[in-house]
Amino acid sequence: MILIDYKDTRPIYEQVVERFKTLILKGAMQSDEQMPSVRALAMELSINPNTIQKAYAELERQGFIYTVKGRGSFVSGDGSLVEQRKREYLDLILNLVKELLEIGMTKMEITMEIENLQV
Repeated sequence: MILIDYKDTRPIYEQVVERFKTLILKGAMQSDEQMPSVRALAMELSINPNTIQKAYAELERQGFIYTVKGRGSFVSGDGSLVEQRKREYLDLILNLVKELLEIGMTKMEITMEIENLQV
């Protein structure tokens, strides 16, 4: 489920955060699904439990998970997270399109590239 890339320049906790965010946003982890325990995930990944705890704290701060005392952490049921992420990506795309237009690419050329995109 979670893979750590030791060649990545980002801290390990950030990699864990990004991977869980991706799993949650893509629906691989459902609302109210229990997250792996800090200790179990730390053992599975062979990393310090404090690193996992830091990642979980960041996920909770961003609204992706919530914690229930004595029971663990769970995936948040907040559907607005997906919409928020879509908006962020759309803003990035629109900024890139503006830059493409500024350097001389036409709307038609951009549209054709999008239509030819293989997903």
